[in-house]
Amino acid sequence: MMNICIVVGTRPEIIKMSPIVRECEKRQLNYFMIHTNQHYSYNMDRIFFEELQLAEPKYNLEVGSGTHGAQTGKMLIELEKIISKEMPDIVLVEGDTNTILAASLCASKLHIDVGHVEAGLRSFDRAMPEELNRLLADHLSTFLFAPTKISKGNLTNEGIPENKIFVVGNTIVDATLRHLKIAQSKSKIMEKLNLIESGYLLLTLHRQENVDDKDRLEKIVTSIEEIVKDFKLPILYPIHPRSDKMIKKFGLKERLESNSKIRLIEPVGYLDFLVLEKNAKLVLTDSGGVQEETCIMNVPCVTLRYNTERPETVEVGKNVIVGVETKDVLEGVQEMINKELGPENPFGDGRTGEKIVDILVESY
Repeated sequence: MMNICIVVGTRPEIIKMSPIVRECEKRQLNYFMIHTNQHYSYNMDRIFFEELQLAEPKYNLEVGSGTHGAQTGKMLIELEKIISKEMPDIVLVEGDTNTILAASLCASKLHIDVGHVEAGLRSFDRAMPEELNRLLADHLSTFLFAPTKISKGNLTNEGIPENKIFVVGNTIVDATLRHLKIAQSKSKIMEKLNLIESGYLLLTLHRQENVDDKDRLEKIVTSIEEIVKDFKLPILYPIHPRSDKMIKKFGLKERLESNSKIRLIEPVGYLDFLVLEKNAKLVLTDSGGVQEETCIMNVPCVTLRYNTERPETVEVGKNVIVGVETKDVLEGVQEMINKELGPENPFGDGRTGEKIVDILVESY
């Protein structure tokens, strides 16, 4: 009987793999999960297993933070021990992290099939570590589960055979539709933070190219200050631990904390975050997953980057890419803040997990 290994390491991977885990459980398939613990704080990690009602992973590597080389190397060493012992038929990975690079390398060297969920995304910026991870995982994979025709086109343009590529949608739709209903009935975050619907803007910021670059980070802080002044709405910022560290290091935290219209809060759980996204007037982000979630929930999005691997969100008019220059950021907010959004969802019908497991069952 087929045995599936599911590898996760970060919050987005846990969320996006949850529909596949549920489908495996529903069909009583043999599977086990490895968690590398690339995210290592409670709010960024374990709370998501609890809120998603997922069983604890069979293996937890507790790798934590580190340089790209150190982190990937630790994962490779530990993954090889487990995967060579378990010898699954396929290793499933998701996204663009060091976790998926390590797991894909490990499995392929052990001659085990790799399935990449969310294959074919491209920012076309190889300065981004995530882009390198995506590229390498895709070219090591046997099954490439592409969310859209655009992502399939990226893969075929790189010479990957079409018989390896399956356009299935994105599991983020499955997860968002399922959990938004639960979140809206259970979450008390709006009352806790004394927020009203469309009465605030939401900010997320974590990407290396933004938070590790003092000049770029300072420009983003200036943009935030100008936004709250011009648009007369507060900004809520659940601050990522690494971002918090860099904001302090560059001497910018005092500027944020001294502005009464900018609210810094600890990271929140998945259900609370969905509610904050859904009720925001507009979301500013550098996260790929947040671009997808806002698109699915029909919330205007302004992306603080110079490229995106989710061009579908821009094509349907729900997202705009602005970079970090204050003038461009303000223009992007002005364009999107009162924009009437259409119903288009380019990422599928919420049955992606089912489709992926169907393909695996037919293949083994």
